[in-house]
Amino acid sequence: MADIIALIGGETLLGHEVREVFGESSLGSHLRLVAAEEEETGKLTEIGGAATFLTKLDPAAVEDAAVIVLAGSAASSKEALAAGHSGAVIDLTSYTEDEPDSQLRSPLAEAPDFRADLTGPQVVAHASATAIAVLLSTLHRAVPVERAIVHIFEPASERGRSGIEELQQQAVSLFSFQPMPKKVFDAQIAFNMRPQWGEAAPEKLADVEERIERHLASLLERGNGVPMPSLRVIQAPVFHGYALSFWVELEGNADITEIEDALAADLIDLRGPDVEPPDNVGIAGQTGIAVGAITPDRNNGNAVWIWAAVDNLRLVAESAAIIARQIL
Repeated sequence: MADIIALIGGETLLGHEVREVFGESSLGSHLRLVAAEEEETGKLTEIGGAATFLTKLDPAAVEDAAVIVLAGSAASSKEALAAGHSGAVIDLTSYTEDEPDSQLRSPLAEAPDFRADLTGPQVVAHASATAIAVLLSTLHRAVPVERAIVHIFEPASERGRSGIEELQQQAVSLFSFQPMPKKVFDAQIAFNMRPQWGEAAPEKLADVEERIERHLASLLERGNGVPMPSLRVIQAPVFHGYALSFWVELEGNADITEIEDALAADLIDLRGPDVEPPDNVGIAGQTGIAVGAITPDRNNGNAVWIWAAVDNLRLVAESAAIIARQIL
């Protein structure tokens, strides 16, 4: 079997990010782009600056691949897995999460001595679950965490191109006094913050919250004893990138200098008080987690507020690249 990596959904937002990340290394030369949607088949695109075409999703596209990466719809994942493929699976969509031999993976949050079972589907953890696990585990190693609350601000890009387009069209419609499209969110998200989507939305924001919570709990179980935080997901009127607001209570007095020293670690871009805090726009295309605006809780001497931002698509694509190297 050749070292071919078949990317199912090479035309999706997530698929495009995988192409970018893989194209920055030798992995790019192994990629075969497979269209998740029939109408995308045959389109000209590129990997690492080299021209290539989107292949039709059929048995010939996947049967000789050492790895398939699922980055499209549930329908395309189902079709790809039914096409006779016998190699490894890296799932960026959680489609195979309920399979008994699947393993949740977050290479950026895994301990150096973690040994993954690569025999079943490798389900890449939700980006915000990875970000929360990395930040709290890093802090906990130096300053024990008693409890935490995290508000997660969800971007439209988590719903793919259709989410991005709907947010854009809603904004335009509001300015032109036209009816707003609501096919994806069944609610106004332009210039608005919401704790849930409309009843007719294809998905529920509560399901996203439960998935993040489930992934985070699994990651923390493998770690250094960080207590499970309470989570709340809020749909934000932004196109791309997660912003996260942490309230963290420590076992002792919250010393800001000690906390900053603890967070000055790999994968964390610490922004001190003399540097502008991170935001979801500035983090686009960046590796790791940006942290700043660390502020004492004026009503609790043991607690602090921490602000963080992460590129959701980039983090997942980088995790996929690490797993692909482990497999190959």
